Amino acid sequence: MYKKLIYFAGAVLLLAACSGPQSAQDRLTVNDKKIDAVIAQMTLEEKVNMLHSKTNMSSAGVERLGIADMHYADGPFGIREEGVPNGFQSAGWTLDSATYFPAGSALAATWSEELAYKYGTGMGKEARLRGKDVILGPAVNIQRLPVGGRTYEYLSEDPVLSAALALGYTKGVQDQGTAVCIKHFAVNNQETNRGSVDAQVDERTLREIYLKPFQRAIIEGGAMSVMPAYNKVNGDYCSENEHLLNEILRGEWGFKGFTVSDWGGTHSTMGAMLHGLNVQMTGDNYLGQPVIDSIATGALTEDLVDEKVRQILRVRYAIEAVPDNVANQRMTSQPESQDIARQVAEKSVVLLKNEGMLPLDPAVKKIAVIGQNAVLKTQSGGMGAGVKALYEVTPLEGIRKRAGSGVEVTYAPGYKNFPGRRWGPAPAVPDPLEAAAIDEPADPELLAQAVALAKEADVVIFFGGTNKSIETEGSDRQNIDLPTGQNEVVKALFEANPRLVTVLISGGPTDLRRLEPVSPAIVQGWWNGTEGGTALSEVLFGDIAPSGKLPFTFPAKLEDSPAYAMGNFPDKNAGGDLFSLMYRQDVLKMTPAERQAFMDSLPKPVSKYTEGALVGYRWFDTKDVKPMYAFGHGLSYVEFEYGALKATAGKTSVKVSFNLSNAGKMDADEVVQLYVRRVNAKVEWPSKELKAFQRVSLKAGETKTVTLEIPMDELRYWNVEKNAWDLEHGELELLVGAASDDIRQKAGVTI
Repeated sequence: MYKKLIYFAGAVLLLAACSGPQSAQDRLTVNDKKIDAVIAQMTLEEKVNMLHSKTNMSSAGVERLGIADMHYADGPFGIREEGVPNGFQSAGWTLDSATYFPAGSALAATWSEELAYKYGTGMGKEARLRGKDVILGPAVNIQRLPVGGRTYEYLSEDPVLSAALALGYTKGVQDQGTAVCIKHFAVNNQETNRGSVDAQVDERTLREIYLKPFQRAIIEGGAMSVMPAYNKVNGDYCSENEHLLNEILRGEWGFKGFTVSDWGGTHSTMGAMLHGLNVQMTGDNYLGQPVIDSIATGALTEDLVDEKVRQILRVRYAIEAVPDNVANQRMTSQPESQDIARQVAEKSVVLLKNEGMLPLDPAVKKIAVIGQNAVLKTQSGGMGAGVKALYEVTPLEGIRKRAGSGVEVTYAPGYKNFPGRRWGPAPAVPDPLEAAAIDEPADPELLAQAVALAKEADVVIFFGGTNKSIETEGSDRQNIDLPTGQNEVVKALFEANPRLVTVLISGGPTDLRRLEPVSPAIVQGWWNGTEGGTALSEVLFGDIAPSGKLPFTFPAKLEDSPAYAMGNFPDKNAGGDLFSLMYRQDVLKMTPAERQAFMDSLPKPVSKYTEGALVGYRWFDTKDVKPMYAFGHGLSYVEFEYGALKATAGKTSVKVSFNLSNAGKMDADEVVQLYVRRVNAKVEWPSKELKAFQRVSLKAGETKTVTLEIPMDELRYWNVEKNAWDLEHGELELLVGAASDDIRQKAGVTI
């Protein structure tokens, strides 16, 4: 019964999408009359039962009315393996191995809306195979802190880049018949005290920086669900924040779908019900019986419950339920998704520095690969986003396969790996390659072994960086230093053999002040998915030219970054993490009242965003602070020539066109970036801001005309006096280049 009902509703939605000019959100309302008829048949208990979790990864439908449960898939870079009904432990299935897509920062390094869309299609298709309705992603918060535990999940420090990729991902997923749950709304920029911290940010900064990615994905992409963040914004928890959820999300942006709290992120019955939350995950202590009781006393109305159920059913009717006998009949990971993962990985690799070392000389016959990051898999680890990948090609495997039988590839671990916080029992026999502390010095024996291999090799490739236990949900890094003596190892390798290439495997930036002088070539390789080793080897050997660009700034030192420079981070009073505490055995044994009292005892610090809009490169440019590697930086194996700009300003947009030439001898991609500087402005602005970009593919010797357009709406600012968007008229300097610090051409227009 319910299969026919939901299928019909989905067909109606599809037809509606093809007829008439409707906003992406209005498409969710085409079944409202049908939904109202269904709601009229529901009991109050059935309605309220839809407002909270059923299992750890589902919320209830109404079986007798043919309304299927809503099934959620954790992400956002791979469909998580099936867990037990009321926990995250593996259910032990055999067909739930998924494609491990490159992490968020790697996708962002492609600067490709097309690849973001493809990425979304792969995620959406695999979710359908697993019978999932909603993907808990994309994660689109701005990367404010270099030490952020979820930097690897998020997309960029820049709202324009983040918004474009969030939009592509959202459309890709939802075009496959799966809903996104875009997260974490909003201003979720730190893991330290994330369950209780109050992010205090002025309205202009909120609008122009932190809300932009959500805004595009919701208004243009039609994102069907939204996950409020754990933290507070300006005094109120995000799950009951009137300004965010009702005034902006539903009021200004016209959001028609439903909101679902982060796991454990609901804090009250009245606050959640009155201020915009639809579904409590997990538990029913707030949006269960207390709702019924509140209606009985007149504190709440059944009409309010009806509206929340209507918003949930809009998504339920838009997403065809996958019957149990159809789901999980094929392996989740499919070849077409694996190919998308490879494409993203290939375009994400960033060449930070190259003094003639790359691509590798074809005459090389012996390669020494040093460093555990060459063999450690990154599909899982730490807490939070992880994938049970069908397979993962490690860097060492990729290099050995590409090198072939004529090249000897040797390997040594070089340094110990820091395992971080364990989520299971420690091994019975200690691993000799594990460090006891993150700042443990280089191990003399491992160092000697690595140096010996380096001396015998034609070229040395050192793999350093972090791991999934160092960069992890639930905690921020203490610093961005390379761990476990890696700087000592690199220095010793360079002294033994100056033909050295360094590859950094990490999700966020690292401090390279000691490494950069002793490494002739440096590559940022990311946590790059199931085909990461394949893609990396293609770049190292010159099969493809590197074309990734940094989506965030690498500061020379951590203290240069804005939140640190302004004294806004770190918090001085760090408590336990809300999510991890929920699943600790001693907490689970508490009574509900004891558990709530314990959670309420967490520190409640304030995080002041007094740097305002000067996030990332905006700070470094405006304050004239030189970074190690700038936002947008990324070298190639060819040179690109930028022709003179032709710029025009019309009523609705500003356009720039120019010729871009590949002056090299191999095909290559360039990411052209258009920044705007305000001249003689009365309103306060950063030194320059990214406003448009485009990835351009050029054959060797080819020239193309590139046109970039900035909608006039994107040049507006939030006028706090008018409480509205406003446009400052005047002169603009248009800056086109290969990075925020590599501007090639300029032009001026007046708006």
